[in-house]
Amino acid sequence: MSKTYSKTRTLVECALMIALGTVLANIKIYELPNGGSITLFSMLPFVLISFRHGVKWGLFTGFVNSLLQMLLGFYAPPTPGLLPLVGMILLDYVLAFSLLGLAGGIAKPFKNKLAGVAVGTAAVCGIRFLCSFLSGVLIWGNLSDGLAAWTFSLTYNGSYMLPETIMTTVAAVLIYKAAPQLFSAQNP
Repeated sequence: MSKTYSKTRTLVECALMIALGTVLANIKIYELPNGGSITLFSMLPFVLISFRHGVKWGLFTGFVNSLLQMLLGFYAPPTPGLLPLVGMILLDYVLAFSLLGLAGGIAKPFKNKLAGVAVGTAAVCGIRFLCSFLSGVLIWGNLSDGLAAWTFSLTYNGSYMLPETIMTTVAAVLIYKAAPQLFSAQNP
């Protein structure tokens, strides 16, 4: 297989996973008023790209997805100012979605591939939660209705990220058990 063909195939897979992730992100099981929702496995395509093609492609695909998510559902904080806006863009979109691409790298040290898939998937979902949590404390804290900003952020973001993490991790494990070949790059 030529290197050009391989790169083209990987780009096409990334584009398909971005499209699939976008569709799945719009199938919302539960949606919160200030952003955040439990979706139908919307993080799974980006985790899968990271396992199939590595961290570089995973980060790239997650980054492109973050830009698309901003275009389709940008929700600005009620806090005026440029710094909170930049912080929100970085934490709620760019870092939160791009870092899903680390799953393959986190799973790499595991000799048991199934355990690696579970830990890698759960870890990147946890990283996404951490980004949302920090955004909630630093930027959205004024919505806390008298609660400490960290308590509000933990409760608010945990209410959708915990179920989303569990669903995504279970789905990744079940897909790996059913079709492990989907977690490694295929040569025609």
